[in-house]
Amino acid sequence: MNGAESLVHTLLANGVEVCFTNPGTSEMHFVAALDHIPGMRSVLALQEGVATGAADGYYRMAGKPASTLLHLGPGLANGLSNLHNAKKAGSGIVNIIGEHASTHIELDAPLTSDIEGIARPVSHWVRTSDTAGTVGKDAAEAVQASMVTPGQIVSLILPSDTAWNDGGVPHEALDAPTPAAFDKAALAQAVEVLDGPDSLLLLGGGALTESNLELAGQIAAKTGCKLLSEWSNARLERGAGRVVIGRVPYPIDIALKVLEPYKRIVLIGARAPIGFFAYPGKPAILTRDDAEILTLADAAADLTGALVALTEATGASDTPPAHVAEAGVPERPTGPLDLDRLAQVIARGIPEDAIVVDESVTTGRAFFPFTKGAPKHTWLNNCGGSIGYSLPAAVGAAVACPDRKVLTLTGDGSAMYTVQALWTMARENLDVTILIFANRSYQILRGELTNVGVGNPGPRAIDMLSLDRPDLKWVHMAQSMGVEGCQVATCEDLEAAMETGLASPGPYLIQVDL
Repeated sequence: MNGAESLVHTLLANGVEVCFTNPGTSEMHFVAALDHIPGMRSVLALQEGVATGAADGYYRMAGKPASTLLHLGPGLANGLSNLHNAKKAGSGIVNIIGEHASTHIELDAPLTSDIEGIARPVSHWVRTSDTAGTVGKDAAEAVQASMVTPGQIVSLILPSDTAWNDGGVPHEALDAPTPAAFDKAALAQAVEVLDGPDSLLLLGGGALTESNLELAGQIAAKTGCKLLSEWSNARLERGAGRVVIGRVPYPIDIALKVLEPYKRIVLIGARAPIGFFAYPGKPAILTRDDAEILTLADAAADLTGALVALTEATGASDTPPAHVAEAGVPERPTGPLDLDRLAQVIARGIPEDAIVVDESVTTGRAFFPFTKGAPKHTWLNNCGGSIGYSLPAAVGAAVACPDRKVLTLTGDGSAMYTVQALWTMARENLDVTILIFANRSYQILRGELTNVGVGNPGPRAIDMLSLDRPDLKWVHMAQSMGVEGCQVATCEDLEAAMETGLASPGPYLIQVDL
């Protein structure tokens, strides 16, 4: 058995069943092993950012890591943007990165690079296998490291001679790490802090499951505290019958106003709120100066245990939860689309148990209020801020949950970063409906010009933020990659298009002109 074969056997034994691939010459023995060893689903991506973003979406929905297969340092570099997003989301990913044979590295061939150096900023764990005999053990430890709560990025570098040499030894499954304990010493103080409407329970990460939100709703009902989540969440369970939780707003002025009333804040799975960027003359810390902030459990801790303990300590165990969403969607809007009407149409169209992958940073700010009473669904956000996340994440979510509808919401600027994901959706016949909000600009950056104090930007500045010279023809692009689609500009047409897309078992793209 060679090293590559021991790697595949070890990944499978440790529960890694999907590989999002973009291989090259140095990975051919791993490709061959994937071919003749049954059990691993290989999903081809035409660009490495699609592979890494898909692995992020897969982990969020499957709760276990997929692997990626990347070609040397440049291939890894192409995937860094979505590895950054995955790291911020707390997703577990096992990157398998090919390397030159050990005898070839000293020749400084064109593709030679410092792969470990490239991997470290976006990885929690990095290792290069030395021999075919150590590959299996390295792989088992890589998977184990990827499962450290809430999930970690690991990068296992595989020199091609360790892949093709004999002597590979598969490794059995290793135990998954247990989450760290929450701060039990802070529990009594947390009970004191959460007292009345000027106190806030701020949640993030794994605290946003349906059952954990119900516990938070009980605490809110008992103590009178308010509930919020972070602006971007790796996975949030929403919809009728579930506890509604608002988000700390993205725009800094609105966030400051929303957070100003709270004198006392308890954090469970969340960080203390800060601005996305620095702005001249505005604070970076979004809470009031005199706010008392207590971390009961960080993202790596047992968040369910923390919420259970807090529920019991506040005497809320038998209290019906507050803020439960009633079933109901907006009245059917008509006429040309604007941001509110767009949100209303989407709210009416979300299917039961759908997965919504949201990268609509500007367009989507109105979505949450209108969609809170829609059928139960899961909402995924871009947690790292590097655009080009949503289409790849939708690929991974659809692979992880083939029985669920996936609805992807993204702007035209963001989608162009990883447009190749459409080809993978078509190749794998993934059940994804894509809404591209075509405002023909990097609209968020126009607002940022004002936020950073640039008044009256000139035509060249505006031109650098515009996507209308020439217009992007999304339906044509989608069709060229095997995805059917249509173009809409009215509420009626969007509603009909969403019905068509969601009824289809494969991918369908809707260009929404705004």
